[in-house]
Amino acid sequence: MHVHPQTPPSATPIPGIAHSTWAGRAQGLTQLSLWRQSIAPGCATPPHRHDCDEIVLCLSGSGELLIAGAVHPFGAGQTITVPRDAPHRIEAVGSEPLEIIAVLAASPVAVFLPDEQLLDLPWPS
Repeated sequence: MHVHPQTPPSATPIPGIAHSTWAGRAQGLTQLSLWRQSIAPGCATPPHRHDCDEIVLCLSGSGELLIAGAVHPFGAGQTITVPRDAPHRIEAVGSEPLEIIAVLAASPVAVFLPDEQLLDLPWPS
């Protein structure tokens, strides 16, 4: 067992997204990653997919999940499930930041853009 700090998210090169990896490859994991993110109002993740399942827990704020051509609103106290290889995008809507925790079934996490290019993440996964 190892104990690690839960560092707050910090700014990334992706506009409006602050990120902190709470657990992943650097902490000795090979099959899970735990991310904490804050998405500024009106900002969104780029459209992407992962080669693993993803669970997103919404702590506060409001968001929309775009997946399979449909928009699914969500907010605090709700959980999103994203199956492996499902193209998706998460956007913060409303006037406050969207605060989320993401659990991904891989470490490191591969993130692919719609053109199938690998997105070089600006944080450790």
